This record gives sequence, structure tokens and C-alpha cells, in this order.
Amino acid sequence: MFGERPYAAVSTAELAQRAGVARGLINHYFGNKRDLYLAVVRRMVTLPRQDKVSIPEGTPGERVDSIVGWLLDTIAEHGTTWVKVTSHEGVGDDPEVQQILDQADDAAAERMLVMIGRADLADSAPSRALVLAYAGLVKVAGREWIMRATLTRAQVHRLLADTLLTMITVTIPSVLITEPEPTADAGEG
Repeated sequence: MFGERPYAAVSTAELAQRAGVARGLINHYFGNKRDLYLAVVRRMVTLPRQDKVSIPEGTPGERVDSIVGWLLDTIAEHGTTWVKVTSHEGVGDDPEVQQILDQADDAAAERMLVMIGRADLADSAPSRALVLAYAGLVKVAGREWIMRATLTRAQVHRLLADTLLTMITVTIPSVLITEPEPTADAGEG
């Protein structure tokens, strides 16, 4: 229901009715609607345990195709709920939701580096930042496919695979050998 309507438009009574349980049971297990929503957010953005995901083998292109296929299967499984949760369409600017999303993004960045065969970069801030930027593309492309139907799954797959392969073969190696640029002082103008 959170994927179908805005958070505020979903009542606990409706949730209980759709689940076929008494409202008190939802309150017993989750406390209130917001706590249930936080549980849904955690479920949507939590990756399977590392030992439950096989690391793809083969050429970089074959690994990338496998990774992107897995990402799109995950998005398709949760559909509009995944899109709404990952795009902050739920309860708005909620610090707890943001914390859950940030933790999930960090875990996903680390997992992606492992899956692309670069576990050695999991502690590299620039590498993690590049993967987090890629995650933003995944979220927008997922929304365009699932919600707006402006892209097909095949088009999203190609976009994400091409981008990820470029990151692995060109961008990450380039960033790692580039000297960091000095940061501008806040007082300079």
C-alpha cells in the first residue's frame, strides 16, 4: 500500500484489513504506522547477506551484465514500493528514514565493489563515492522504468551496464591515479 499511495494516505486500519489481521496485531508487532513504514523501508533497501549472493565470474562485461540483471530483478520484485522508498516519496524528510537509506547505500556501495571484483577498494572514499553516484543513476533509471514507463527494462539494463562497465574499466582507475584537488575554503569567493 505504501507503494500505491503516499504515506499519509495509508491508514493502519487499511493496512490491517489488506493483511487480513486485526489492527492490534500491527500495533503489537510494529508499534504504529510509522514504525511499520520504517520496517518496510529497511526491507526494501536491505541487500541479501553476502553469503547469499554469488559473485559473478567471467569477463568484466559478463560480470556487469550479471550484476545489473540482479539489480533489475530486485527492483522488479518490489516495484513501485522500491521506487517510492528509495526516492524519499514516503514520509518526506524524516531523519530515521534518511539514516536507513544512508546505511543501505553504504552497504550497497561496498557490496558493489566486491561484486565487480574490487573488494580492495571498499575502504577507498573516492571509489565508494563513485559507486554511490552510480546508485543514484540506478534509482532514477528504476523510477523511469517502473513508474513512468519511459524506459524499458532492456533499455535500463543497457544504460546501467554500460555505465558500470565504464566505471570499472575507466573511471575508477582514473580517479585512483589522479591527485586529489585542493578544496576551496568556504570564505573564498
